[in-house]
Amino acid sequence: MPAKSMDELVSLCKRRGFIFQAADIYGGSQGLYDYGPLGVELKNNLKAAWWRAMVYERDDVEGLDTTLLTNRRVLQYSGHEDTFSDPMVDCRQCKNRWRADLVAGKCPACGSGDLTEPRPFNLMFRTAFGPVDDGTSHVYLRPETAQGIFTNFKNVMDSTSRRLPFGIAQMGKAFRNEITPRNFIFRVREFEQMELEFFVEPGEDEEWHRRWLEARLDWWAEQGVSREALSVYDVPADELAHYSKATYDIMYPFPHGLEELEGIANRLDFDLGSHSKNQDELDLTARVGSNADSNARLAVRNPETGNWFVPYVIEPSAGVDRGVLAVMNEAYRQEELDNGSTRTVLGFKPHLAPVKAAVLPLKRNHEGIVAKARAVKQELQALGLGRILYEHTGNIGKGYRRHDEVGTPMCITVDFQTIEQDDTVTVRNRDTMAQERVPVPELGEFVRGRLSLD
Repeated sequence: MPAKSMDELVSLCKRRGFIFQAADIYGGSQGLYDYGPLGVELKNNLKAAWWRAMVYERDDVEGLDTTLLTNRRVLQYSGHEDTFSDPMVDCRQCKNRWRADLVAGKCPACGSGDLTEPRPFNLMFRTAFGPVDDGTSHVYLRPETAQGIFTNFKNVMDSTSRRLPFGIAQMGKAFRNEITPRNFIFRVREFEQMELEFFVEPGEDEEWHRRWLEARLDWWAEQGVSREALSVYDVPADELAHYSKATYDIMYPFPHGLEELEGIANRLDFDLGSHSKNQDELDLTARVGSNADSNARLAVRNPETGNWFVPYVIEPSAGVDRGVLAVMNEAYRQEELDNGSTRTVLGFKPHLAPVKAAVLPLKRNHEGIVAKARAVKQELQALGLGRILYEHTGNIGKGYRRHDEVGTPMCITVDFQTIEQDDTVTVRNRDTMAQERVPVPELGEFVRGRLSLD
């Protein structure tokens, strides 16, 4: 059963080395978090699963990695400079600043009703470009990964000879100067995105929009977030972004409430049209600002008519950090055991588990057992299955509980029977707690098979 509260997850994350508050020794930095030894493994495994599904397992998607520093013109013509903002209010009494949608006539901090009128607050981080900040040459830390995909559309098409429909995938950091970051890693100032821009011919967009919704729901289920926990919000017309024809939000019941886990938007021809030259020749559907600076026509020629057209874009966009939070929440459970004690388990899917297997010597000061345990660990690590941990605490019971709590699928114990009798080890299953003896020569294939199970 998922965690009862966010506090349960936050406590587990810090205690076991998943996620820490950034600059914690100096009081912390609001809206910034560091991923610890187990957190970075979980995060990387989730990203790897997304990349496999998007790029390796499909024949119609290419990958990309673009810069964090973003040319100002990119965000000018994308509309971010003018529209990427949240309304904010200030409390005249306590001087706190809040997003307007979080204030119901009173300051959340002090209760005062003496608030300013809402005014826009740009969410982008701006920095100087070059050695001198004279105010004329600046760039932004990218607020999303999508714009680097759109500006490289022609480069990817020319270098790969792709034809519609096809997509370009990117994962990476994005930065937003959130007024009120909150709810742990759900809303932060520095985060990672997993975004796909899938380019289709006009008229085929609605079908692809539906297909991508189903594909993304299936993928989350494969990560351990059940279809039953997810709901789909078909965003009403009066709530759509200005560029969107339609948007589906995949909603998940996080510990703090029902919120968006991923959005799948039909963005029409707004993005490529905004960054293209000769816009008046392209019969655009979306309303775009005039672009006098682009040197590329981001369009495709119809092979039958010879006419140029701008592809529509279907965009599945998910936050890595929100994904980590959802996966951890779904995996979290507490179980009452027959002896009356309680154990905490993170029931991760094997491919997401930070540690794939832990090797434990029965006695940490016995030279023969320790040497054999280290050899077993090295042999398993060489298989390339993920992180295999040598656990040297010497207390088997506590070791099992610790690895239950961090989601390790199996623990492998090397004992006296291993080195003195039959060269077998005890393999304990995280979920069932069942144990079985496995010959060491067969251990690699046994572990590989167990990790491949759902």
